[in-house]
Amino acid sequence: MSVEHYLSLCGGKNNITRVLAPDDELIIAVEDVSKVADSSLIVAIREVLGEHQVAFKRTRCFDEEALLKIGRMISEQQQLALANATKPAQCPHRPSWHISPPQGLLNDPNGFIFHNGEYHLFYQWYPHACVHKDKYWAHLTSPDLVNWQWQPVALTPSDWFDAHGVFSGHALSHQNQLMLFYTGNTRIGEQRDRHTTQCLATSQDGIHFTKHGPIIDQLPEGVTPHIRDPKIVRHNDSWLMLLGAQTSDLKGRLAIYRSEDLHTWQFDGLYGQEFGDFGYMWECPDLFSIGDETFAVIGPQGIESFSEHNTIPHHNGIARARFKSDKGIELSDFEHLDYGFDFYAPQTMLTPDGRRVMCGWMGLPDEIDQPSVDNGWLHQLTLMRELSVKDGRLVQWPIAELDALAQPEQSIMLSDQGYNLETKSFDLSIELEWGSQLNLFEGEGSKLMLIADQSRRALVMDRSQTLNRAQDTIRELPLTGDKIRLRILADSSSVEVFINDGDAVMTSRVFTESHATRISLTGTPSLARVKRLNPSRAPFAV
Repeated sequence: MSVEHYLSLCGGKNNITRVLAPDDELIIAVEDVSKVADSSLIVAIREVLGEHQVAFKRTRCFDEEALLKIGRMISEQQQLALANATKPAQCPHRPSWHISPPQGLLNDPNGFIFHNGEYHLFYQWYPHACVHKDKYWAHLTSPDLVNWQWQPVALTPSDWFDAHGVFSGHALSHQNQLMLFYTGNTRIGEQRDRHTTQCLATSQDGIHFTKHGPIIDQLPEGVTPHIRDPKIVRHNDSWLMLLGAQTSDLKGRLAIYRSEDLHTWQFDGLYGQEFGDFGYMWECPDLFSIGDETFAVIGPQGIESFSEHNTIPHHNGIARARFKSDKGIELSDFEHLDYGFDFYAPQTMLTPDGRRVMCGWMGLPDEIDQPSVDNGWLHQLTLMRELSVKDGRLVQWPIAELDALAQPEQSIMLSDQGYNLETKSFDLSIELEWGSQLNLFEGEGSKLMLIADQSRRALVMDRSQTLNRAQDTIRELPLTGDKIRLRILADSSSVEVFINDGDAVMTSRVFTESHATRISLTGTPSLARVKRLNPSRAPFAV
């Protein structure tokens, strides 16, 4: 019996929305159940969470190639359905130079890489609503890390191994191919049992991708199905795949596989035990070296917060990494990468001139109610940050390429009288005295406050007087020294504050009225340097 016959029983290829292949069944979800034929081949027709699924006994005709063929048919329909989703929704909160989705929900950056003369950046995207659902990989390219061009969507949740989401992963430029490694996510039955595989797709032209299915289809011993977000690095003579993982006793760990050919992978082990009980899950790992220092990025969930005001369980940070002689890896000295509200799942890449550049998600996993949702889109990516090591510490700083967006610099004396920038898009440098308060995005009844709290010896970010709908309104960062040096990169609905030459960063989405373009300073007046960032010179980065 041919694959086409089974599809015709389900109402034809245009009626098929999902394919799953658990155990000895083939499950095909359909849009219109009334089109399903009456046939003895159908084992059951089930309604699972509002989705009609037609179940068959899986036979030999449903080999890997046949299943991939069904996936390609579903992908064609999904790509056609994206036509309206790529039209940018108009919104006063739309960033002028940060990357944001045209519609729907954006989350993790993926596959950040330089390949064949240009930069590639993918991101998690659910195009049809502002909710976390079956994720796609959106795709952008750039010659300079500033001007981004929209490309055809690279991956859709179309196959039996990723039908409930093409989850996060990494890209590798290898032998003229652009290789995408990602986690395939499927959920089976009313109980939504999670099935997780690590998958591969490749492209010869860097634009159109062919899926090859799972390259790791079994869980390692002692790990739950929460294992995801592959990062591929070269170490000595082997390829390493790093994965965020959860152990069966609900501890976050770093899982590592090894390969000689990028296709066959052997489990190496779980690492991070030296951190003890450090969260119930780790996500989005990365590993890189700057000079003689090697760092690992991890996203531990459920660790103790750096601030009593932080009620969110999702964190992101960096640890020192050391390869041991027995091929293992040892982690130490965990520090947060960002002390603001909205930073998660960063990815780094190496530029052709040797800089390590990082981009993160300006959002959090559980927050989906923000003012931009009223206009049909949610979340954005951070600016590109160059990472360096200074006096043994990791430092973050806006990449030099952003200067291309800047108008000539102005010097202004800031005081409580305030100053109207007439834009929300700017690059501001200032020194704060202890006891002073810098107000940004000021309007009638709204402002974002940066408070140099002398009693607590902390820089406090307070967004309680904005339109933000998230539950947390305060972040604080303990500091020492006589003054606080700030460089602030702002956009229509975000701010990234680089503190003391990049020793720390605080990132937040900031929603205010469109006329909230004033800035002011209470306390000792201070000279500020400001450059408006000209949106007309940056693309509408969707």
